[in-house]
Amino acid sequence: MTFEQFAVARLPSLLRYAVVLTGDRDLAQDVVQEVLARAQVKWRRISGSDSPDAYVRRMVLNEYLSWRRSWAFRNVHAAGERLTEIDDARGGVHDHAQTVVDSDALWHRLATLGRKQRAVLVLRYYEELDDEAIGDLLNCTPATVRSQASKALRTLRLEEREQNQRIHAEEWS
Repeated sequence: MTFEQFAVARLPSLLRYAVVLTGDRDLAQDVVQEVLARAQVKWRRISGSDSPDAYVRRMVLNEYLSWRRSWAFRNVHAAGERLTEIDDARGGVHDHAQTVVDSDALWHRLATLGRKQRAVLVLRYYEELDDEAIGDLLNCTPATVRSQASKALRTLRLEEREQNQRIHAEEWS
């Protein structure tokens, strides 16, 4: 398979993956564009690997985790519609308005996580990888993956609880 064939076939999937990781469609496009530019230069080596798709997805993950992009994550805004687009692509939703509200709230809570914790959750729940595979991608042990996931989920639950308390307090005031 040529690089051009690979890029055309895998671009939508890589963009969806990058959007979930970054929380921003424009930044996701930048990440994927940079990764594909580097992948084109190394295509002979990448195409010879066991799984070129996994190799390039790893490049996207590494670019997301890269310190060069850390400035962008301080500026992530809630974007529930983007998660709704992903849900729609996976089989549709029932109440679009409620889904947007729920997705926006989840997206806001995800933006509060550190990059590694967020990456662990994306790899576990979006990519459906096991702890060992996530550990291989992030260069850590499966125990560290479980720890990061636990901390991330605890943070998300705490954020949700605090948000619900604020909403409840506003309703009574």
